[in-house]
Amino acid sequence: MKISELFRQNEFVLSVEIFPPKNEKGETTLQQTLEKLSRYNPAFISCTYGAGGSTREATFHWCDVIQQKYRQTATAHFTCVGFDRQQLCNWLSKARELGIENIMALRGDPPQGEEAFQTVEGGFSHANELVALIRSQFPEFGIGVAGYPETHPETPNPQTDLENLKRKVEAGADAVFTQLFFDNNKFFEFRSRYEKIGIAKPLVPGIMPITEFSRIQRITSMCGATIPEELASRLESVRDDKKAQFEIGVEHAIQQCRELKERGVPGIHFYVLNRTRACERILKALGFFVEDAASP
Repeated sequence: MKISELFRQNEFVLSVEIFPPKNEKGETTLQQTLEKLSRYNPAFISCTYGAGGSTREATFHWCDVIQQKYRQTATAHFTCVGFDRQQLCNWLSKARELGIENIMALRGDPPQGEEAFQTVEGGFSHANELVALIRSQFPEFGIGVAGYPETHPETPNPQTDLENLKRKVEAGADAVFTQLFFDNNKFFEFRSRYEKIGIAKPLVPGIMPITEFSRIQRITSMCGATIPEELASRLESVRDDKKAQFEIGVEHAIQQCRELKERGVPGIHFYVLNRTRACERILKALGFFVEDAASP
């Protein structure tokens, strides 16, 4: 089912995001993750697309597994990196042949070893161009795009970032899924500005439970998200205790999600990092318990 239909037909849309694993052990872990998460009947499961398109075939493979083996709706991430217009169309044609109905359209990160985004000859520089291509040449796809409550790291200021987002929506996006954040006030402030500038598409918060402090510090340093001082202090005090870090992080995420739901978000998009323990705890706390779901 397309993203636009999912939000039109459901009061709350649950979605999760996985990434293609790099080795056999990772594949086994991801299979187990998909088995468990599919029991919660997410509206869709999205699969990322590596920097520089490094996992483009793996993205197709795992979207196919999601749909054929686990009978879930897949959403394929897709970026502008390294492709000209014809190659972009070829990729989208293959996605259509595989029965993929939704695309998460992103500009993408530079390939490993490169500091700045480089546009290939005949290619695109911005996600709104990719959205426009999909909407004009492949109108059957549902389209999701990214939003940044704390501003994209490459954007000079929040207003410019929001104007860039509006261009993506006006090009044909069906919904906006945010970068991870740990302070709900950041999201609510962003939502207020989002609505004020005239964007009417669903704005879906992206949540990544903290399960290991050092890992989340690396992630936030790359994407520009901040960790509230009080939360960071609590995590720092148990830096040598991974179990305690997990408990603090999951409880924080539960409180985040409860408040977000109470304040009317249209859904939540979980970044699960190919593991289920934290996400299952949160889903059960939110009332998404499924009778035959595996325990955490």
